[in-house]
Amino acid sequence: MTDRHHDAARDLVRRAHEADPQHVGLDTAAGLAALVGRTRSSAEAEIRLLRTAGGVRSIAAHQTHGTAAAALDHQAPHDGGSRSALVQAWARRMSDADFIPLSGNDLVEELKAMLDELCDVLHESRFAVEPVERIGEHLAALSVAPHGLRQTTEVLGQGLPVLPEFQPAGQYTGRIAQALGALGNGFATASRQIVLEQQEAVQRSLLKAVRSANWQLKEAESRFDEVVASSGSGILILGVDGEVVHANDATVDILGRTMGELVEFLGEVLTPLRDGTSDQMRQTRQVVRGDDDVATVSLTASVLRGENSEPTSYLVMIEDNTELVLLQRALARQQSHDSLTGLPNREQFRVSLESMLRQADPRRGITLIHLGLDSFDLMRSLGTRVADSLVVHVAARLRAVVERWNATVARFDGGEFGVLVRNSQEMPDIPALMEEINTELAEPVYVDGHGLAVSASAGVVHRPSHDMDADGLLLAAALTLHRARTGRRGQWEMFQPGSGVDELRDYALAAVMPGAWESGEISVRYRPVRHLERDVVTAVEAELCWDVAGLPQPLPHARCVELAEQTGLILPLGEWLLRTAGEEARSWRRFDLRLSVRLSAYQATDADLVGRIGRVMNATGVEGHRLMLGIPASALPIGDATDNLAALADMGVYTVLDDFGRGSLDLAAVQDLPVSCVRVASSRASHALALLPLVREAGVAVAVDGIDSAEEAGWWRSKGAEFGVGGFIGAASTPPELERQLELR
Repeated sequence: MTDRHHDAARDLVRRAHEADPQHVGLDTAAGLAALVGRTRSSAEAEIRLLRTAGGVRSIAAHQTHGTAAAALDHQAPHDGGSRSALVQAWARRMSDADFIPLSGNDLVEELKAMLDELCDVLHESRFAVEPVERIGEHLAALSVAPHGLRQTTEVLGQGLPVLPEFQPAGQYTGRIAQALGALGNGFATASRQIVLEQQEAVQRSLLKAVRSANWQLKEAESRFDEVVASSGSGILILGVDGEVVHANDATVDILGRTMGELVEFLGEVLTPLRDGTSDQMRQTRQVVRGDDDVATVSLTASVLRGENSEPTSYLVMIEDNTELVLLQRALARQQSHDSLTGLPNREQFRVSLESMLRQADPRRGITLIHLGLDSFDLMRSLGTRVADSLVVHVAARLRAVVERWNATVARFDGGEFGVLVRNSQEMPDIPALMEEINTELAEPVYVDGHGLAVSASAGVVHRPSHDMDADGLLLAAALTLHRARTGRRGQWEMFQPGSGVDELRDYALAAVMPGAWESGEISVRYRPVRHLERDVVTAVEAELCWDVAGLPQPLPHARCVELAEQTGLILPLGEWLLRTAGEEARSWRRFDLRLSVRLSAYQATDADLVGRIGRVMNATGVEGHRLMLGIPASALPIGDATDNLAALADMGVYTVLDDFGRGSLDLAAVQDLPVSCVRVASSRASHALALLPLVREAGVAVAVDGIDSAEEAGWWRSKGAEFGVGGFIGAASTPPELERQLELR
């Protein structure tokens, strides 16, 4: 035996001694004998199998040195049947111990070949360890783990000494021990080689992956550099210290700054990112470039983070939107201005009119003038160029006349113009203004050798009533212009709300209204406000009713308010309406109804409105959440009206925006002010219908005035309206009549 095989044998005996020190000594020969003796209990079943398969006739009762508990009397030294049983036992132990990529039959064939070769080596006259080491190497090649080697040495260490061909056992004990050591040595050598080969393969794979990753990184960096360099947008990468790491040429071209100036310019932009308040920010800014060129740029900045989520750099994208902004402005101007004169067109004039109606002083109002050039069709007979030049000349002179009053001049169509003035103390009266305009236009103008002078007729709407919207005012001005032109030239006419008889009657009614109120001719009536979905009365609306002697019908609330505003009676009369309704509401307070009152524009702008409402609430005991006050949308541009609405909302009052949908700014008021409900006139459904989804989205309720049929109520309910008033809901009634109706509901 070689030294390494002695070592393997000693190791085998040592492990057996540690497992059973009483029966196995540390002496190698004696230890191996004892080890073989210990195999009896575990190999009795195998011995029985070997007896049957190999034709064993008897078992000797005694073995020399006490090493074998049983001996087999065999017929031939190479009994294939006994080896087969050992192979089957070996295969079972190996299958249980480890995963082997072979089928059961293939494993048995492999192990049988190795056992045959091992047995042949043991029978050689001169024992050589090299063939046994190759068997160990082959065993390792079967992917047998270290515990598989342990199973092999146990099976062979127990089974080989009891094979009939190795009897007497003592004769082969040394060779078997040496063979097991050589087997283990070959297995270890092959396993180590396999591990080294696997490690080398892993290293090659890792190296290949690293090379591939580096190549892909370089390729990506190359593509990035190409994209950045060719991009029309400015792209910068700045370090966390603010220094520029990378910037393309477009950045300098767009901002008109050097790299050093860029750091200072972007310092403010990156502040939210450096503070950690945001990972991305966008903003549009105007920057002054060389030669005082103003550019509009969009800046987008983002934080780039590393593996530890700490900022490593900042990415800034810069877009030059100057041309886009100029194009958008040009398109917007084309849509809202006349291409010939540069003046606002009719639609833009209408928008300006709506805005001025909201912003003008309610006491002074506005003035709207609709001018038409007389005999303009005759001017067209001289050619389009002449007519166009004349229109441009008229536009310039109109602006020169009214520009000192900050007026708006627009061209409607052909030879028609509009002038809109916010009335002020400095503005001359209407006759003086119209005379100045006609005098200026009468100055001759020469176009292509033609000396032309024009006159203009005009329809004037001065200080229109608050219930007139922009469309109504434009129509009134146009009709007035038509009357002024009838059979005349160079004349103007003032718009009158009604005929002469009607005007005289209105003046008379306004004059006697205070006395009628004092004598009790003006009373309070109540209309039910019904919840359209639940079909129940949720509020009652208090209205003025004037039973005028000689008239077939009492004057309704709207006419009473209109007359009261002409004389200034609306403020005390409006407070009386609130107080009376609050006191009478005590009798039906058990019905849990709100009290609704609509304020006029004059009331809405009253500086003492909040004080008046507070006094009424204290005197009548009406709680804020039970009071439903409507403020006209047309009054909101006046600062006092907005402040009053906000203060009422703070008092818990249910605020309503009346006449919603007439102006383009109504939706903004709903979104910006504490409005609880909007009120829409059923007759103006087309104006407000498109806005209702946005109103509902803002959490604001919708009430409809003027519902006169069940079909109309159902239609508005389908459109999302919550409340309704009108003839179908219920007519205005006296307090006793209202109480009887509430008892029967």
